[in-house]
Amino acid sequence: MGGGHMVLCCSLLFVAVMASSGSATTTLPIMAFEDGYTPLFGDHNLAIHRDGKSVHLSLDERTGSGFVSHDLYLHGYFSASIKLPADYTAGVVVAFYMSNGDMFQKNHDEIDFEFLGNIRGKDWRIQTNVYGNGSTSIGREERYGLWFDPSEDFHQYSILWTDSKIIFYVDDVPIREIKRTKSMGGDFPSKPMTLYATIWDASDWATNGGKYRVNYKYAPYVAEFSDLVLHGCAVDPIELVAKCDNAQGAEVIPSGVTPLQRTKMGSFRLKHMTYSYCYDTLRYKIPPPECVINPQEAERLRKFDPVTFGNGRRHRGKRHHHSRGSQEQASASF
Repeated sequence: MGGGHMVLCCSLLFVAVMASSGSATTTLPIMAFEDGYTPLFGDHNLAIHRDGKSVHLSLDERTGSGFVSHDLYLHGYFSASIKLPADYTAGVVVAFYMSNGDMFQKNHDEIDFEFLGNIRGKDWRIQTNVYGNGSTSIGREERYGLWFDPSEDFHQYSILWTDSKIIFYVDDVPIREIKRTKSMGGDFPSKPMTLYATIWDASDWATNGGKYRVNYKYAPYVAEFSDLVLHGCAVDPIELVAKCDNAQGAEVIPSGVTPLQRTKMGSFRLKHMTYSYCYDTLRYKIPPPECVINPQEAERLRKFDPVTFGNGRRHRGKRHHHSRGSQEQASASF
């Protein structure tokens, strides 16, 4: 990791990106692939396009593929425009996430966007999740539908990570906000992490609990990534100290959720959220302490799935998440 990566947050090609409030424009750095990333796995299933500013990740019978940022980051704004594979995609998972599992195998942190494929005629789903300090026994998943077909065009998916909050965005609309609270303790991600993007075969769990598997008749499955943003402070991997001033460029990073954004987020969640761990009475008799129960969300989810989110007949819960690392290494209508 050369010293040139110290200036990633300050000296890159700039592009105008709409602020999440939708009423102002901010400038955020766009990263050419070779300046910020390196192939992770997949041999020739990773292809660089558009003068080095777009990456195609493929999954076929041999392997999936992925890339990883050169640097570790402690907080920042991380984003990519992604176009997902079309047609039959059951069992396929595309992931855009942050992790330090390679450095902290027993107490790692993670912030996830996962895109879950589906059978023909059924829509892609998004799953978000966070882990802190190896708290993999406590699932904090949420799952959503979308108001568009993510295989028809590029859409922007972003993560804002600060010392007090994590916000997930889709096309600059915040869809989930996780606030750091005393009740979460060390479960809030707090150690430097690397950014990853991958596509892989998750037939065992991704679609209806493994009922529908990847069908390689439709391969290769290609996920396209562009407009790559690494707007954070790089951290020395040995000393684990920041290489640059955290204040540099901070004025262009969203600082929180505005009242207008909160209205949009609430509308999105009421219309499109299909699962939240906070309301899952099969997994938790009492919601985890950081959960803030929204009565409207609770009522909608209860009607959507009265067994999981209500007092219906209890049964053995589905497995909602997984351990990804070992498998990989082998405007809107609201």
